[in-house]
Amino acid sequence: MARFNRILLKLSGESLMGEKQYGIDEKRLAEYAAQIKEISEMGVQIGIVIGGGNIFRGLSGASKGFDRVKGDQMGMLATVINSLALSSALTAIGVKTRVLTAIRMEPIGEFYTKWKAIEAMQNGEVAIFSAGTGNPYFTTDTGSSLRAIEIEADVMLKGTRVDGIYTADPEKDPTATKFDEITYDEIYNKGLKVMDLTATTMCKENGMKIYVFNMDKVGNLKKLMDGENIGTLVTDK
Repeated sequence: MARFNRILLKLSGESLMGEKQYGIDEKRLAEYAAQIKEISEMGVQIGIVIGGGNIFRGLSGASKGFDRVKGDQMGMLATVINSLALSSALTAIGVKTRVLTAIRMEPIGEFYTKWKAIEAMQNGEVAIFSAGTGNPYFTTDTGSSLRAIEIEADVMLKGTRVDGIYTADPEKDPTATKFDEITYDEIYNKGLKVMDLTATTMCKENGMKIYVFNMDKVGNLKKLMDGENIGTLVTDK
């Protein structure tokens, strides 16, 4: 029996680069697809949001002279490219998927509605939500929080390169220690960079638990769903 029945899995676009400096690493994509298939076969209903940082990030574009709104729109399109890549990788190993976009762009994907998403997941399809919220100035973390709340997910799983939330960046500070559990307020008060404030606040206000874990370690997603104590759980208590 899986720990959660319906999840929203947030994947980092940058993680899709794998060993490359840019774009999509086919090996990493295949690893992600295989891990998602494992939990799909457990009967878990899965919604996914992928970032676009491996292709284009609106905020860094703005610092190079791009108009912020156009930059963010380019970032949204980057998430669509990643979503199609993941959909293709999942389909290749026998997993049914449905790509839903926050901006109308049929036939690339269907225009997102909550009910289409829930219907797809209940039918055993992996629903992939792309193009963020469809609005500039919102990160894909905020898009993930929004979709998790809308589809009434039990939890939002944030797959990252590190195995949870630490007192400081473990890649820079060797003395950093990991939290097993933490509250939203502690994240604010300690100034921890888990997600942007908008995303964290949306989860807090709507009681959406966040689970931060290392998705790049193959097998971790299934371990988490089996109830193993990996990563960090963010709750109200």
